[in-house]
Amino acid sequence: MTFKAIEGKAIGGKAVGGKALMGAALCATMLAFSGQAFADAELKIFVSSQHQPDVWRKALDQYEAKTPGVKVVIETGGNTSEMQAQYLNTVMSAKDSSLDVLMLDVIRPAQFATAGWTSDFSGKDMSAYLPTYAEANTVDGKIVALPAFADSMFLYYRKDLLDKYGIQPPTTWDELKEASKKVMEGEKNPELQGLSFQGKAIEGAVCTFLLPYWSEGKSLVENGKLNFDNQAAVDSLKLWKSFVDEGISKKNISEVATDDTRKEFQAGKVLFAVNWSYAWTHFQGKESQVNDKVGVARLPAVKGGEQTTCLGGWEFGVSAYSKQQDEAKKLVEYLSGQDVSKFMAINATLLPTYAALYKDADVTKAIPWFADALPVVETAKARPVTPRYNEVSETIRTTVNGVLAGVMTPEDGAKQMESRLRRVLR
Repeated sequence: MTFKAIEGKAIGGKAVGGKALMGAALCATMLAFSGQAFADAELKIFVSSQHQPDVWRKALDQYEAKTPGVKVVIETGGNTSEMQAQYLNTVMSAKDSSLDVLMLDVIRPAQFATAGWTSDFSGKDMSAYLPTYAEANTVDGKIVALPAFADSMFLYYRKDLLDKYGIQPPTTWDELKEASKKVMEGEKNPELQGLSFQGKAIEGAVCTFLLPYWSEGKSLVENGKLNFDNQAAVDSLKLWKSFVDEGISKKNISEVATDDTRKEFQAGKVLFAVNWSYAWTHFQGKESQVNDKVGVARLPAVKGGEQTTCLGGWEFGVSAYSKQQDEAKKLVEYLSGQDVSKFMAINATLLPTYAALYKDADVTKAIPWFADALPVVETAKARPVTPRYNEVSETIRTTVNGVLAGVMTPEDGAKQMESRLRRVLR
């Protein structure tokens, strides 16, 4: 602060002279050197609206209490990963400095880093995190973001109904079909679905496609090159369409997004649901119709295949256009730390990014099934990591949606998907 910067200002509504101005400047300088900011630093963080922004607010309140002079404002938006990405793409493309910290889906760091939209965290020791997330945030040898929380898809089921009919949680999709038909026939409830999953043309539909495809032991991309198996793709699309054709899933499953599945299961209208870890807290809430009636299991396999799941999780990046780089990075370091990871696990059912927390007594007391979740998270498969992921995702999810809506056959869908992907990933 220079004397010139405040020259001619009025204090308390009165004009002040040179000596008073010099005194005010000296006080400001002394405050700055004493470790307190002369002016508050206000940071704005974009948080996924699906992932408990109210609980993140509590974590940020704790940060503000520990960091005098810093205020953090949350901005949320979009009910899907795609809507959130579209908004952030617009902000970043405009080189807008209004956002300092970005919560990014695990599939986004490579895209944002390649576009030059995120700041570099290189030099950060990533060894404490689960290896999958250390890798997801490292692009071309540079650390471009830090883990916010881990995630993977699970099978939620009505344990009260399975117990009633003497059924064990299914380990194959065929077993799930049989269980669904038995319970639905016995309950005679026209509102009860056997299975809810994501069929809308959103990011969740990419995982929908990949679950049985991976279960057959197939991969989609290797070393940046397309490794497409047409028959496995046909089998995957046929499987999901069969749930609709056999009356196990609702006819308009092509309109169902991630949170629709959560809401339907929470309302007691679904026997089995494919969803992420965030759903658990909602199922245990006061307004839930399935409180204390929910079980969690690994996702089923195709016949003769392996049980597999889709890796999820979200990361914190610092906008390259933030005018408060140091403060923003300090905030991300805090939010990505083990204390906050534990806090969010207990209070928001968000899976930790630290292996030790899966056996932490406080965590397992709050969410007992987390004790068995680590092997699932560690073996979850990542969607293709590529700067052109948006095009890959759009190809897969629109094809899945088209097949489920009945506008194309599984065979035609697989053929079109392969053709379009070959143009993207040569």
